[in-house]
This record gives sequence, structure tokens and C-alpha cells, in this order.
Amino acid sequence: MGKFVIRKVKTGIKFDLKAGNGEVIATSEVYNSMESCKNGIASVQKNAPVAAVENQTVPDYAAEKHPKFEVYNDKAGEFRFRLKATNGQIIAVSEGYKALAGCLNGVESVKKNAVDAKVVEEEEK
Repeated sequence: MGKFVIRKVKTGIKFDLKAGNGEVIATSEVYNSMESCKNGIASVQKNAPVAAVENQTVPDYAAEKHPKFEVYNDKAGEFRFRLKATNGQIIAVSEGYKALAGCLNGVESVKKNAVDAKVVEEEEK
């Protein structure tokens, strides 16, 4: 079972969605408050399971409505995804993947893990 881990960073608060094996599968932007961060988590939990996948790595891809996962190539040539909410805001992003299949597995993992993932706050070191 996945979990959202909230942690403080120098510039604010962010969350990571971790799969059952502890791997980070998605990360948030930096929020100014704990409340905003928790709202971001709620948005991922609500949007991820119903989001369509828009594969922007293929020519003439079909544009999908929000919420959606946008799969794209970054400047380094790796595959990444970003989850956009119904309002078009980016609410979670992935790491870079060498292969499209790995990226699509990441999308499926977010869809599966986000729904009932527990929320924990990381202890400050």
C-alpha cells in the first residue's frame, strides 16, 4: 500500500507519493503551508484514479480533458509524467524514466496507490 510522505524543505512543504516498496512515484510542488500541502494530496487522491493518459511522445497525440496524466519527453530525452487536476494545475510530477513502459507503469502505480494511501509527516532530522 502506498503512502504520502509530507516533508519540510528549505522553501516550504512538499509531499512524495511512495509505492508499497518505498519507491517515490510522484512528487508535489513546494507549498507555503501544511493545509495547502494536504489539499494537494486530496486533489491527487481525487483526480489520479479518473485521469486519462495523454501520451505526448507520439505524433498527432489525442488531447485529453482534465484531469489527466501528461506523458512527455524531457530535455534529457527521458520520459516523465505530470498529473493535472480538473483546473489544469499540475499537482504531481514523476522522476525521469529511460523507457516509456516504465513511465506508464509509474502512472498506473499513482492511480492505484493514491486512493487509499495514508498520509504521514516525516520527522525533521
